[in-house]
Amino acid sequence: PNCPYYRQCGGCQIQALSYEKQLEFKENKVRNNLERIGGFTKIPMEPIVGMDEPYHYRNKAQFPVGTDKEGHIVTGFYAGRTHTIIPNRDCALGLPVNREILDIVIDFMEKYHISAYDEKTGKGLVRHVLIRCGFSSQEKMVCLIINGKSLPHGEKLVEALRKIDGMTSISLNCNTGRTNVILGHRTIVLWGQEYITDQIGDISYEISPVSFYQVNPVQTENIYSQALSYAGLTGNETVWDLYCGIGTISLFLARQAKQVYGVEIVPQAINDARQNAVRNGIDNAKFYVGKAEEVLPHLYETEGIFADVIVVDPPRKGCDEECLNTILKMHPKRLVYVSCDSATLARDLKYLCSQGYELKCGRAFDNFPMGGHVETVVLL
Repeated sequence: PNCPYYRQCGGCQIQALSYEKQLEFKENKVRNNLERIGGFTKIPMEPIVGMDEPYHYRNKAQFPVGTDKEGHIVTGFYAGRTHTIIPNRDCALGLPVNREILDIVIDFMEKYHISAYDEKTGKGLVRHVLIRCGFSSQEKMVCLIINGKSLPHGEKLVEALRKIDGMTSISLNCNTGRTNVILGHRTIVLWGQEYITDQIGDISYEISPVSFYQVNPVQTENIYSQALSYAGLTGNETVWDLYCGIGTISLFLARQAKQVYGVEIVPQAINDARQNAVRNGIDNAKFYVGKAEEVLPHLYETEGIFADVIVVDPPRKGCDEECLNTILKMHPKRLVYVSCDSATLARDLKYLCSQGYELKCGRAFDNFPMGGHVETVVLL
C-alpha cells in the first residue's frame, strides 16, 4: 500500500491490491451478490467503470480532533472499529489542501490554548474539522464542529484561512451532545457564505456543511450519466426520483424529462433541492418531504400522478418493502436502481423480478478506490 498508515487506519481496506485487481474484486462482488442473493444466473453486466486517478478524489473529509499522550493536539482518522485517532493530516484519498488547512487550525488551537474535545469526559471545545472542496469551482469550505456556541479568537483563525486560494466559507457547527453523531443542528457563519457551489455536468449545486453530496464528483457524473441513459428519456416522461437527497439526480434528469418529482425524508435536503432547482432555472422538478412509501401512494390516489420512469437511490439498507410494493403498483415502464450496496440491491431486484420486471442491464462504478464499497446502476 502507498499509505504508511494503511494498517492502523483501516479506511482503505483494499489499498494493498493493485488498482486493476481492485476493479476485478468489485466487479466479482456485484456479480456474486446478484447470483447468490438475487438468484440471477445470466447477468447482463457492462464492464466496471474505474478511475484514471484513483487517489486524491474525495471532495470532503471530516477529521476528528484530540490530544495524544503528551498532551499535543492531533488530528487524522479513527483507527478501524475504534475512536483512537491515527495522526495523519495527509490522507492519500483527500486533497493536498487538507493538510494546509489542518496545520492552520492546529497552530491556531495551540497558540490560543483552544482545547480539543475529549469523548470520555465530554469536555473540551473542538470536536472535528470538516473540509469540503468544489472540484469544478475550486471553492473551499472549512467548518469547525465545536462543543459550545462560540470560538475564542475566531477572527484570528479566519484571518489565516482566508489566505488559502478559493476559500469561500468558514463556519462553526455547534454540537454539545454526548454523541457519535458528528454534526449538530446549528451552523454559524464566521466569514463568507454558508455554502460552496459545485457542478456535476451542467447542473450547479449549493453545498452547505450539512448537505449530503457525493464525495467523488468525477464518478458521480459517470453514474448519473448512466442512470440518464438507462432512463431512456425523450422529453415526454413523468419521472419519480425516490430518496432524492438535495436533488442531484432529479435535476440531472429534469433537462430531458417532461416532469420530475423528487421525494426525500430529510427536510433540509428538500430545501436544498428546491434551491438548486431555482439556481439552475429548472421549473419542471417538484420536491416532497416524506417517506417514498407514503408520499407516492397518496399522490397516486389523490392526484392520479403516475410514473413512466422511477429512479431509486436508497441508502445501504436498500428500499423499504412498502416502497417496492408502491413501485409495483405504479408500474413504470422502466425502473433505474442506483445502489451503494450490491447485497441489498440483489435482494430488492429478486423481489421486483418475481413480480414481472426483467433485469435488462447493469454496470458497476468504482466510486471509492482503495475502499471496499462499490456503486451499481441497473435497468429493469
